[in-house]
Amino acid sequence: MTGKTHIMGGVATCIALASITSYDQILLTAAGVAGSLIPDICHRGSKVGRKFPILSKVISGLSGHRTFTHSLLFLVIVGVLLSMFVPIQAVQVGVLVGIVSHLILDAATKNGIKLLYPSKVTIRFPFTNRIGGAVE
Repeated sequence: MTGKTHIMGGVATCIALASITSYDQILLTAAGVAGSLIPDICHRGSKVGRKFPILSKVISGLSGHRTFTHSLLFLVIVGVLLSMFVPIQAVQVGVLVGIVSHLILDAATKNGIKLLYPSKVTIRFPFTNRIGGAVE
């Protein structure tokens, strides 16, 4: 999926969540947008990869694309770090929801994701979408 699609996924998910919770809608959604882009730090051509090229190169070199940063392990680590360093729960939840929306969208592509990393098992939906295609 493209960065724009991930942003829209994060926005849509966070707005839906905000409608059933008491989290601040603006904080939740802004954090969701950030979270929706974070997993692609492993791709040097992504929006976040271009903003942090050195970090992107290191992560890409260590684990490759759609592996560690597209896994439940990454989600748990980010959740722990957020709970330790970010006191605003709406921001914590927004980032995590954004990451989850990213993982779901990428699991809907032909290449899928390594959700159970370090296992090499690829997870993808039975229906997939071509990146940049008409469905996206």
